[in-house]
Amino acid sequence: MVDPASDKPFLRRASLARRADVPEAAREAFAQRLALEGVGFARRAFARTVALFWPVGTEPDMLLLAQACDYHEIVVALPCAGAPGSPLVFRRWRRGQPLVEGAMRIPEPAPSLPEAQPDLLFVPLAAFDRRGYRLGYGGGYYDATLARIRAARPAPAVGVGFSCQEIDRVPEEDHDQPLDFILTENELIDCSRAWRAGDAQ
Repeated sequence: MVDPASDKPFLRRASLARRADVPEAAREAFAQRLALEGVGFARRAFARTVALFWPVGTEPDMLLLAQACDYHEIVVALPCAGAPGSPLVFRRWRRGQPLVEGAMRIPEPAPSLPEAQPDLLFVPLAAFDRRGYRLGYGGGYYDATLARIRAARPAPAVGVGFSCQEIDRVPEEDHDQPLDFILTENELIDCSRAWRAGDAQ
């Protein structure tokens, strides 16, 4: 018998079901909060290029943040997926530029647009805990991406999700890359001290 607390598919389904029940008014308010907090975070991090993600289904809407970044002359990059488990490629994008359907059937910048190296990443998630561990959607893209980026340079990773997606503990594996921060509609959670302290033990 599988323990639900360690069953990733079960935890993912339960969290996504909770996210689906978030009222539209709360979604709109979070989109505005993302635009304000996201730009503020980028400026504090001295980020010239910020990686966002195209919102799919009931994910938080990142498009107001993309518009705010453009207004503040911060370059926006969107992910382009390859084979599962491989690092993402990021390409520069501005509203109105062409998008194509990617390997995961998610809109992504056309291959003709230039690649970009983000200084700050906003990361989608299905569930999270306060240590910074996240459940994604099972492709392993962001774990591979963060591992590659962190091996080369510092670039904070901020998970974006609703507070209802928080769980007590994400069952982590050796390859999982924790987030530095998590931004919800209610708070900005600093996870970096938790996972760095764990690394030091």
